[in-house]
Amino acid sequence: MPDKLIASSDHAGIALRAVAVRTAAQAGFDVEERGPAPGERSDYPGEARRVGEVVAAGKARFGILVCGTGIGMSIAANKVRGVRAAVCTSEYEARMARAHNDANVLCLGERVVGVGVCEAIVRAFLETAFDGGRHADRVKLIEAT
Repeated sequence: MPDKLIASSDHAGIALRAVAVRTAAQAGFDVEERGPAPGERSDYPGEARRVGEVVAAGKARFGILVCGTGIGMSIAANKVRGVRAAVCTSEYEARMARAHNDANVLCLGERVVGVGVCEAIVRAFLETAFDGGRHADRVKLIEAT
């Protein structure tokens, strides 16, 4: 059975959300896509909360959120206990978010990264395992705050 992933965006991230969803599906994930349709308006805090709650409840392994910069989504998603959301603009950041922080929600900015970079970031995030070890102790400290 494939891993489940949930993706959403606000109105500023619809096009890049589609790229991220396609890339995750190509990587073998069962993707649930939420968020506004083209031409609809949606505020990022609600989308971030909904995705965060699904991930925190263990109903999806990962979440992907897209807004104009990724910053608003990451701030809002990190308010959900159990979510470790990281805004990433490079493959390296995506790999480190997973390897060192066990990030479970990837946040992207449609006005910041292009299609090719988005695909590379999503693949890096989904392919990278958590390193554990000393990093596990730090993740426990994050969860305790």
